[in-house]
Amino acid sequence: MIVSRRNALLGGLAGGVGACATQPKLGGFEGSTAAANADFSCGVASGDPARESVVLWTRITGTEGNVAVTAQVAEDESFSRIVWSEQTETGPARDHTVKVVAAGLNPGQRYAYRFVVGETASPVGFTKTLPENTERVRFAVASCSHYSFGYFNAYDHMARDTDIDAVLHLGDYFYEYGVDGYGGEMGAQLGRPHDPPYEVLTLDDYRRRHRQYKMDPSLQAMHGAHAIIPVWDDHETSNDSFQRGAENHQPETEGSWEARKRAALQAYYEYMPVRDPEPGRTREQFYRDYAWGDFLTITAVETRLTARTKPIDYAEAIKELNSEADIERFRRETLGDPSRELLGDVQRDFVEKSLTASVESGATWRVLANQVLMARVLAPDLGAYVSEEQIAALEAEFPPIRDFLKWSSLGLPYNTDAWDGYPAARERFYQSAKAAGANDLIVLTGDTHMFWANDLKTDAGEAMGVEFGTSGITSPGAGAIFGDAAFDYSLLMRRDNSDVRYVDAVHNGYTTLELSGDKGRVEFISMDTITSPNYTPFRSAGFNLRRRNGTVELAGSDGLGFKEWVLYR
Repeated sequence: MIVSRRNALLGGLAGGVGACATQPKLGGFEGSTAAANADFSCGVASGDPARESVVLWTRITGTEGNVAVTAQVAEDESFSRIVWSEQTETGPARDHTVKVVAAGLNPGQRYAYRFVVGETASPVGFTKTLPENTERVRFAVASCSHYSFGYFNAYDHMARDTDIDAVLHLGDYFYEYGVDGYGGEMGAQLGRPHDPPYEVLTLDDYRRRHRQYKMDPSLQAMHGAHAIIPVWDDHETSNDSFQRGAENHQPETEGSWEARKRAALQAYYEYMPVRDPEPGRTREQFYRDYAWGDFLTITAVETRLTARTKPIDYAEAIKELNSEADIERFRRETLGDPSRELLGDVQRDFVEKSLTASVESGATWRVLANQVLMARVLAPDLGAYVSEEQIAALEAEFPPIRDFLKWSSLGLPYNTDAWDGYPAARERFYQSAKAAGANDLIVLTGDTHMFWANDLKTDAGEAMGVEFGTSGITSPGAGAIFGDAAFDYSLLMRRDNSDVRYVDAVHNGYTTLELSGDKGRVEFISMDTITSPNYTPFRSAGFNLRRRNGTVELAGSDGLGFKEWVLYR
């Protein structure tokens, strides 16, 4: 296996560095177990904050008909100083969900909120509006929470952190699979099977899956503690989704993709604390921006349903790649096809205008909330490190392992579902950012179930900023495939990709981003376990940011506890 070449790898990449740093523990915790009361079994949530407003959400249970609900916002959790109140109604037409926009609030203020039905009040949640100005922000960054793969300990830990301005969720908030699909075996072992037990297809199916996730105590705790700014990725609809279909949608047996997508999006807008589309926008056009005064702009993009071309399936592509000429033609004509798109013209124009406004306002920082990996990452050649016996063993966990090993030997992108599968679209985005004067991006990315620290560069090698990928809350990374060899897999990934500064294929957790003045700090917060609600979090890596020469770059690291710290340069 890859482990058999470990010493050589370590010698070539560690540069003679000595023993690994001690992982800085953050204490031991018992995960949230107290669920909301029966009338509000999905808890409460807030999101999509603005300077004077925020979206508030809950669901009413225990009733079949329409019901009157009062939403309240107060300056204190005892609700002795209520500053906003509104009565609304919900019922079966929207699955008894409640979503209101609390308006007329003060900028940059923390509020308590709740919902009241008759004499029964919901749990109290806390939220925060965007400030008119600030010199410091701190975010938690999450992605890829699969209910069946483990306990949401990372959400529980976020909920305990009061020094968070908002949670940025980068997609795969839930997964669409049934108990016989991805994660089903682990779900049975942990007593966390998906509901419904089959792959979700209809509006009722998607609503049930949202309800199951919202009833998780740790997820409820996170939502109750912080406002959320979410983007979706693919699993909120179906795996590897694109504008006209998905890898995990078979029209011949599962019906119309458009019908399934409509059902998924209706349930998403019902169950998530996000604003409904502005007039003139479709539900798919889920891109927007947020300003923390003239200090920070967050631009949240949509890379799945608005304009994405069908992803390249490497298992199909490699059947035709039998010579160097085939590979070169594939790079030029398939990967390099300029018609392959992620954002589309309309969204790219929005992003350019958002970045331009940020630059012209004098904002110090520009953050992109992004779904899939943006940096250039080639698949490391793994063939020399895996024996036939080991391949056979890996096939049970990762059936396309043979296709992936062949692909990894060809010097082709690690992930064609990421921006690497759309290099012309990535270059168009970079040129739009350059036109806006925004060569200083901090790109936050989900999807891979791995931690990353990457440099971003145009085709001509011009610096565009940095990218930080966050691991899965529970979804497994390459460590689940390669086991003890995952460390070596990460070493190979780093060795073969100069733009990759750090990669951790082992740990689950989340990321924090703090920006203060003209300096920044990113930390990867890992969980020692997701198979028990009793967990110990630790900082598995930390990176400092600085602004220099018109861009943002990594300025050093400290406290790296995971043994892959030797990858950092």
